[in-house]
Amino acid sequence: MDIVTAQEMYERDQVAIQTVGICGSMLMENAGRAVSDDVEKKLSAGQQIIVLIGGGNNGGDGFVIARTLRNRGYLVQAWQVVPDEKIKGDALAHKKLYLHSGYRLNKMEDLPSLRQSLHQADVVIDAILGIGVDGPLRSPLDQVVSIVNEIPAYTISAYTISVDLPSGVPADEGAIEFDGVCADYTCVIDTPKMSAFLESTSPYYGEWTTVEIGLPNHLVKRTGRQWWGMEDALNTFPVRDPHSHKGSHGKGIVIGGSCSMPGSVGMTAKAALRSGIGLLTIAAPKSSIPMLAPYLQEAMFHPLPEDGGFIRDFKNVDWSAYNGAAIGMGMGRDERLTVQMDELFTHAEGPLIIDADGLYHMKEKAAKCRDYPHPVILTPHPGEFAFLTDRSIAEVMQSPFSITRNFAKTNGVYVVLKGPSTIITSPDGEQRVETSGNEGLAKGGSGDTLSGILLALVLQSSSVLDALANGCMVHGKTAERLTMTTHSTFDLSATDLINGLSQTFRTFSSST
Repeated sequence: MDIVTAQEMYERDQVAIQTVGICGSMLMENAGRAVSDDVEKKLSAGQQIIVLIGGGNNGGDGFVIARTLRNRGYLVQAWQVVPDEKIKGDALAHKKLYLHSGYRLNKMEDLPSLRQSLHQADVVIDAILGIGVDGPLRSPLDQVVSIVNEIPAYTISAYTISVDLPSGVPADEGAIEFDGVCADYTCVIDTPKMSAFLESTSPYYGEWTTVEIGLPNHLVKRTGRQWWGMEDALNTFPVRDPHSHKGSHGKGIVIGGSCSMPGSVGMTAKAALRSGIGLLTIAAPKSSIPMLAPYLQEAMFHPLPEDGGFIRDFKNVDWSAYNGAAIGMGMGRDERLTVQMDELFTHAEGPLIIDADGLYHMKEKAAKCRDYPHPVILTPHPGEFAFLTDRSIAEVMQSPFSITRNFAKTNGVYVVLKGPSTIITSPDGEQRVETSGNEGLAKGGSGDTLSGILLALVLQSSSVLDALANGCMVHGKTAERLTMTTHSTFDLSATDLINGLSQTFRTFSSST
């Protein structure tokens, strides 16, 4: 499913109106009815429902929703919170339909009267503002939004539902200041907007789903941003040939570890083995191998020269023996290793997944990735990506789509920007967003585990981008399942996650 900016959503509407010939008022009717059908799943008979109606298309949707729900017998108050002159065009047509149906329309004369009514509501449907908002709201709408957000303090059971996106929340990335409704649930019209995936704005949406309103999306230009769902994963998940052998599923090497962090490379390796890699070698400081070997009986080991328990170099690796590598976990940040990264781009012969300390050494080497003949995959969290791009973490969090796309295209790399909404970007700028997982993953070792999953799936898949998106989903879905059954988000560890991969792969494999 595409992810759109405000402008891209406007263009979709215009294709429907100008190319197909669907009139705007019909689209508004479709949207209002689709939202009503979805919202009705949240309603009960006898509840007091208030629909807050603003100007523009969102307000027009609000008139349709209020009329539809009243036609179906619900107790609905419609409140127009903008002056009459703000209701124009298709929205005005639907206001007339609402009034001609014999229904009362409340107009906000003062804020206290609106506040009093809202405090008596069981459900508030926010249809005040749509995708055109940019920056802080003007009075009195900023106060209306504030009143909506204070409802839970007065009515514990009140439930707020936003139409398309919470009023006041920008559709696009890059916003710094805004006033937004804090919704419990958002019914997104047609296609999710970019802000549904940003850490600064996604909490305002609450839970969300999309509804279809008849837009001819097959006629519009793709955005190059896709929300990756379970159906996408099942359609692209690798299938193991009954006649395959261990060499068919990739020969990988994991390089990392140190005296202070021997377990990180072990977790990466164990996750790769659990994720179906055919053969795996761990290249680590010689002194750490006795600690790792009992934990990883299926792996082979390659001792690396060390200095004080840290890798000195990896010149003695026979790169021709491997189809791909994951490097960086627990490796340390000795400046000598930055020079050694040239060894990768000169001699390695397959995809490279670079994580953790490996990213630290990539800041000076990113441009070399363009000349490397195989995929280079960087897997930073926002702090690491801020370091790589010489930006602040706040800048990365505000505009992750554009910053990652620019970096990936400039340097010819894949970027897996980890977070609650993980943004995966290819060297040509194609982006996928994967949203599974939960706060149980906010632990040391989770990223190491992900690197192992990604290495295994990249070596077993025909598409690197598919493999990365699917690997992130396997990682996140495992955390979700474990915290719903045997663990909590407090106690879930990376080792639990690795051990839980078996059931996740069983689920994926049985569904493909």
